[in-house]
Amino acid sequence: AQNCGCASGVCCSQYGYCGTTSAYCGKGCKSGPCYSSGGGSPSAGGGSVGGIISQSFFNGLAGGAASSCEGKGFYTYNAFIAAANAYSGFGTTGSNDVKKRELAAFFANVMHETGGLCYINEKNPPINYCQSSSTWPCTSGKSYHGRGPLQLSWNYNYGAAGKSIGFDGLNNPEKVGQDSTISFKTAVWFWMKNSNCHSAITSGQGFGGTIKAINSMECNGGNSGEVSSRVNYYKKICSQLGVDPGANVSC
Repeated sequence: AQNCGCASGVCCSQYGYCGTTSAYCGKGCKSGPCYSSGGGSPSAGGGSVGGIISQSFFNGLAGGAASSCEGKGFYTYNAFIAAANAYSGFGTTGSNDVKKRELAAFFANVMHETGGLCYINEKNPPINYCQSSSTWPCTSGKSYHGRGPLQLSWNYNYGAAGKSIGFDGLNNPEKVGQDSTISFKTAVWFWMKNSNCHSAITSGQGFGGTIKAINSMECNGGNSGEVSSRVNYYKKICSQLGVDPGANVSC
């Protein structure tokens, strides 16, 4: 009988066989993108977030990154759970289906922004993303290009995120690409505090609302390829979590 050793993105069932349906990824699942926390290593806390996004599920997402990726090994489950715990309501608001949709939406956008958890830094940033600001003045020689799971960009976002999280975002923006917990915290901060991503899901606006919040220029035909990428990730992760994607999945 097979005893697993499944390919990336495939579940090892409680009986030791590889597959991608609920019979493999559901109850008793040992490894891979298991539904909820069914199997593998015990979930490391995180309340209901850890109950939906298990260590093995996270590893299934991160496992697709090539060994040459700068993000390989940087984006960790424990860093994600620490960030999730830092913001009340994230992935814990509403019905169980709403919670799953929010976490699916978050990771769909993360997977798109990072090329499948491959990138930490924006590829070939065209500018240093400095906008004149008396509140969040740029530091000479620093670049505020995209970094982290949701590619935090611009001096005013680095400054505000740093103030909320507890690091000097203006003088040390590199921290977002060096500390995995801070990196994930910037993404959850943006999701919860600096955009309407959270409310888009919890109020029923749908996944399309998160795309508008993150990059509205892609919507209404602005860049249909980018939108399709996000939507495809969302539908796939919803399927893995065993939840219907809901309405308004595009923009």
